Amino acid sequence: MLKKTLIAASAITLSAFALTACGSDSDGGDKASDSGGGGTITMGFAQVGAESGWRTANTKSIQDSAKDAGIELKFTDAQGKQENQIQAIRSYIQQKVDVIAFSPVVETGWDAVLNEAKAAGIPVILTDRAVDSKDTSLYKTFLGSDFVVEGQKAGQWVVDNAADADTDGDGAINVVQLEGTTGAAPAIDRGEGFADTIKADPSIKVVASQTGDFTRDGGKQVMESFLQSGDHIDVLFAQNDDMGLGAIEAIEAAGLKPGKDIKIVTVDAVHDGMQALSDGKINFIVECSPLLGPQLMDVAKKVLDGEEVEPRILTEETTFDQEQATAALPDRQY
Repeated sequence: MLKKTLIAASAITLSAFALTACGSDSDGGDKASDSGGGGTITMGFAQVGAESGWRTANTKSIQDSAKDAGIELKFTDAQGKQENQIQAIRSYIQQKVDVIAFSPVVETGWDAVLNEAKAAGIPVILTDRAVDSKDTSLYKTFLGSDFVVEGQKAGQWVVDNAADADTDGDGAINVVQLEGTTGAAPAIDRGEGFADTIKADPSIKVVASQTGDFTRDGGKQVMESFLQSGDHIDVLFAQNDDMGLGAIEAIEAAGLKPGKDIKIVTVDAVHDGMQALSDGKINFIVECSPLLGPQLMDVAKKVLDGEEVEPRILTEETTFDQEQATAALPDRQY
């Protein structure tokens, strides 16, 4: 956590410098002044893919918000492949868009293409997921959730409910974890936050952890293998709702009751997950809102107008138990 704090502190200093210096970039001109004078803004957005209900809602939010804001959106679905996102970003650079935004598939391997955008004078905004780069001047800001905190909230529920989670009464709470896409920021950070928090109770132990790639099918397949291992499972932590929903299918197929025989904690709070929580099949959900579109369009306009923006912009989110999910479902937007 100290490393992340130092990186964040560096980001504030470097991003502030980048914001004051971008107008004098001799390599690529001044995109901010080109687009801030009242003309139509063109945004290139490279999406991860459509791996989950969360991502589908995120895409719709971005597309609808661009239309409402009068921003021309050039959209690419990378189908979960980093090389597709890099290709899309290079295409946006060639098309001379005003601003580029993307949710990186994985954290590493972006410096080359982001340097190309910087040389072209095109500002970059990260959404939902971060990149692991020492050069924080390669992007203007990162808009999204704090995934470490999400993992901490999930872990805290397990700590607080350890007695109820001990489904076989042996005093040990065996946890299995469905991880997200290997190398992706939410998978890394949620896992870290969860692991750090459950250390508070030595009776809680993660006995198996494997990627389900943030998909429902992946969650089902991995949960089937966990159940076939013969180990007693008290708690499942799924790093997103879709994997948790897939796991529920596997648990029910094994003749067990999700939410009772195996306690389930997930992250996202998409409609299907909230319905499962309301039905008692999930016990606790940590919200991760996909509705980033309005904030993204607002930030893009500020960047292009030369306004200073924070290097890290957090989304406001909460948590849900069964009663809260039931109350929230009628008005749920995703």
